[in-house]
Amino acid sequence: MNITRNNVDALNAVVTVEVTKDDYAGQVEKVLADYRKNASIPGFRKGAVPMSLIKKQYGKAVLLDEVNKLLQNSLNNYLVEEKLDILGNPLPKVTEDFDWDTDNYKFEFELGLAPEFSVDLTAKNKISKYTIVADDAMIDEQVERIQKQFGKLISKEKVEEGDDLRGTFSNEEAGINNTVNINLDTFKRKTDIKKFIGKKVGDVVTVGTKGLFDDDHKLMDYLKVDHDGVHGLDIEVSFTIEEINTSEKAELNQELFDKLFGAGNVTSVEELKGKIKEDAEQQFATQADQKFLNDVTEFLIENTKFDLPSEFLKKWIQTVGENPLSPEQAEEEYAKSENGLRYQLIEGKVITENNLQITFEDLKAYTSTLIKKQMAQFGQMDPTDADVENIVARVMSNQEEVKRLSEQVMSEKMLNLFKEKVSAKAKEVSYQDFIKEMYGE
Repeated sequence: MNITRNNVDALNAVVTVEVTKDDYAGQVEKVLADYRKNASIPGFRKGAVPMSLIKKQYGKAVLLDEVNKLLQNSLNNYLVEEKLDILGNPLPKVTEDFDWDTDNYKFEFELGLAPEFSVDLTAKNKISKYTIVADDAMIDEQVERIQKQFGKLISKEKVEEGDDLRGTFSNEEAGINNTVNINLDTFKRKTDIKKFIGKKVGDVVTVGTKGLFDDDHKLMDYLKVDHDGVHGLDIEVSFTIEEINTSEKAELNQELFDKLFGAGNVTSVEELKGKIKEDAEQQFATQADQKFLNDVTEFLIENTKFDLPSEFLKKWIQTVGENPLSPEQAEEEYAKSENGLRYQLIEGKVITENNLQITFEDLKAYTSTLIKKQMAQFGQMDPTDADVENIVARVMSNQEEVKRLSEQVMSEKMLNLFKEKVSAKAKEVSYQDFIKEMYGE
């Protein structure tokens, strides 16, 4: 067998595999002999069927199968031995006049080669690394929400200022139908608030969406409208009142503190606010990290320049799925996936150059931390090591879970590397300002 490669250019190559009769004849004879042992053909005893008849009936199919196995194994071994970094899979070149009735065969395969490039994590950029601060207004709002949540709920017949309503926003034409709990003070305009005063359960109030809240992003929560749809949304929505409630706020006392954080862990309003601030900023840090990771990813895709074997990849996309795609469909699919492919290559190079490996201990520690957090959410604040280890063992016996967790661990390693090497501008913002920054407002 002879395998040669012709590099068409830096990103494309053609591999030629020449197979002779000596390469496959022995294996074909062996398989046909096994067929003969088990063949059951009328007029012949089992195992006594003439080999000529076996070859006539099965010879061509066995030949094709064995040559194909030999071809695939040889090609795969060649790619490994030559250390070729390819994209997609080798594509066989179609030969219209291919003749299986000869003894020797020549096969050609197109290869798409991964490009050579460098990644500069220290390059000048306009990326910001946000620190989100829970300001006094947010903390006071959260304290009031806690007081209402643990306070005494009083049902009412008529709406008055400051009441909590449960009801459904709807606009059939816009596809809006969302049931929510909302406090009257959430509405920005006093004229809208006045529309509700004196209303009863079952009454319907119509309001305009433009300027309905102090932040248009709240339309995403209350109306279930996507981000692109909320800006400039100027329609009327109906609110059908289903419940009217007011709250007798819970007192900020030790009983409430113990209920929230366990006995003796918080002993004053100041400590309560400090705990709220700490918990909120921990949650905000996760969101800020995700934005930083996304921003660095976008920067690297945009600024790490290299070519791809695009024509090869489009041809490969046509063949890779269950159903073949047309050239036009493959073109569209390639356009959708190109940035993802570029980042896979960039990420792979960053991982290799910075030796970012995932060890079993990394995965085990990460899984253990996740499990402890989940258990804490259900009130198990101090689980035993044995309990945690048993759950970790069960989780890590599931290959799909291991794959998902491995991706999270690597994402965390990439984030830490970016924090260390990417020169980002530190920026402290409130949560509301962060939301505006995140959506480009």
